Amino acid sequence: MSRLFSPWSLGHLTLPNRIVIAPMCQYSAHEGSASDWHLIHLGHLALSGAGLLIVEATAVAANGRISPDDLGLYSDANEAALARVLAAIRAYSPIRVAVQLAHAGRKASVHLPWQGGKQIAPSEPRGWQTVAPSALPQAPGEHAPQALDRAALTEVRDSFVAAAQRAVRLGFDGIELHAAHGYLLHEFLSPVSNQRDDAYGGSLENRMRFPLEVFAAVRAAVPAPIPVWVRISASDWLPNAWDIEQSIVFSRALQQRGCAAVHVSSGGISPQQAIALGPNYQVPFARRIKAETGIPTIAVGLITEPQQAEAILVEGEADAIALARAMLYDPRWPWHAAAALGAQVWAPNQYLRCQPRELKHLFEGTARR
Repeated sequence: MSRLFSPWSLGHLTLPNRIVIAPMCQYSAHEGSASDWHLIHLGHLALSGAGLLIVEATAVAANGRISPDDLGLYSDANEAALARVLAAIRAYSPIRVAVQLAHAGRKASVHLPWQGGKQIAPSEPRGWQTVAPSALPQAPGEHAPQALDRAALTEVRDSFVAAAQRAVRLGFDGIELHAAHGYLLHEFLSPVSNQRDDAYGGSLENRMRFPLEVFAAVRAAVPAPIPVWVRISASDWLPNAWDIEQSIVFSRALQQRGCAAVHVSSGGISPQQAIALGPNYQVPFARRIKAETGIPTIAVGLITEPQQAEAILVEGEADAIALARAMLYDPRWPWHAAAALGAQVWAPNQYLRCQPRELKHLFEGTARR
């Protein structure tokens, strides 16, 4: 039997296969509220046959959005808009759906990627003052963020909790906290962006303190059956920065606090990063974290072929495979992977006629949730 298409338990959540659709920002919300684009985009991906769909980085506060058009879950209007999208998915697909809760920190207040992605200064229309562990800009020439004081840290932590409670009300099956790619929680972890001299900066223990406080607060606020896990950048790809050794310590600390898994990515803290791109380039990080802590890991990054994904799992390097760009390019990737690996996968009734005659047992049925 294909390992990729075997069931996987993510905490108390059982998934029919180990294909995860990674969160991908769409920059198409209105004041943080999901739009018709999200209904089309997420609804389309929900028909893919993947085991889990993670909704894009969803800001826990208005100033935590990456761009003014980012998704949020900090208001009743945001909650109502996402409820509409989730209702459509639930009506037509058995896929499990999680949300990635995030705060962009010093990487907030930027133009859309297709408009250049440059920072929008507080003095410019649609811009705002960003916040971070330290008053260090992401790139030279950018407006510096405001360093968070103790009261502001409490406010950010409480914003994560409030968004998680909204996610529970909406019926999300799981919650991922974004501590990767140079956003706020990662900014606390990395000495590149965290140069505080209080209890939240300096030593590894201190730099981990705030992300761990946020995780513990969210975990305590969410019912036990709903898994909570974390996406990390296992390396900053810079000297004297956040690295795999520190990531292992952080993952172990998360595990002790009830973290269901670690979603292992890398990079994002600085434009000076030197990433060695190539197939499976992040898999060694997932492998080491899994081997040295025992916590389940989700591997991601230039995993594009079914046999490639299968081999990672068979060799015990990770417990699940996340795909992002590959799913945008081929939204039926799980169908094609099942065909290549001799497995079965879910498809909606409306699409059953596309099943190739030579693969008449490819689709496993149309059972609902």
